[in-house]
Amino acid sequence: MKRWNGLWASMAVVAACAASAPALAHDDAYLDTLTAPHGGQLRMAGPQHLELVLVKDSAQAKDNPVMVYVTDHAGTPASTQGATGTVTLLMGKTKVSAPLQPDGDNRLKATAHYASLPGIKAVVSIKLAGQDVQQARFTPLAPKPAASMPMDHAH
Repeated sequence: MKRWNGLWASMAVVAACAASAPALAHDDAYLDTLTAPHGGQLRMAGPQHLELVLVKDSAQAKDNPVMVYVTDHAGTPASTQGATGTVTLLMGKTKVSAPLQPDGDNRLKATAHYASLPGIKAVVSIKLAGQDVQQARFTPLAPKPAASMPMDHAH
């Protein structure tokens, strides 16, 4: 009987490790090591990856584009047809929100009044057609870690 208890305990450990592996593989620190396809920052939001792209050379606050690309975990584009969303940018004590609109196969676009500051933070909320609202937090212009890996990981 001890042998079976040991086997069940071992199987439970293996199952727990396997279940937690995808979560660990897609945390913010891991996503920051990847080279995003459009030069933005990647975050996980439910079943999707979101890539937030801000203008990087706007020294003064002005109306600038905000792009959000949506893919699945393998990097396959996800349709944004019928999607809705908002982007909220936080720059010190200044907060700016703008509606995101579908703009291409897997892209959402907004225009927001912001400057390209390293400390800028963003919150993106999206609702794809037939899915629940998903949210992700970004530090899109913060310095990236030294090593980057291509975004072609598979599960």
